[in-house]
Amino acid sequence: MTEQDLIAHWAVARRHIISAQLGPIFLLTSTIALLQFGLADASLAVRLAAAGILLATGILGAAAQIASANEGGAVAADLKRLGATSALGTAVIAAGPWVNLVRILTPALFVLIFVALIVALFVPGS
Repeated sequence: MTEQDLIAHWAVARRHIISAQLGPIFLLTSTIALLQFGLADASLAVRLAAAGILLATGILGAAAQIASANEGGAVAADLKRLGATSALGTAVIAAGPWVNLVRILTPALFVLIFVALIVALFVPGS
């Protein structure tokens, strides 16, 4: 692959990372809003469904983010091996290590927020 091909693939991977975050962010935020309107007092089936939707969306979003981060990291490594000459290629190489945030930190944050919402949904008086 040429430097331009790799940079184009980097842009696609970055777009996939961003779009994979939108669903979980929307659902987590919506759940917090719904808790304010009585979701925690809904029937057990409704609360289980809400938890299941959050979990499924989080897992799928994390899987997409991790896959895209792996691809982005591979692009940065290939650009480095290729000896990128453009400023953009050099910037992608420099950004390569930051994909670890997407691979590790973002799913970890989802888990923490998910646990907090599970407590809010199922622990009385929380």
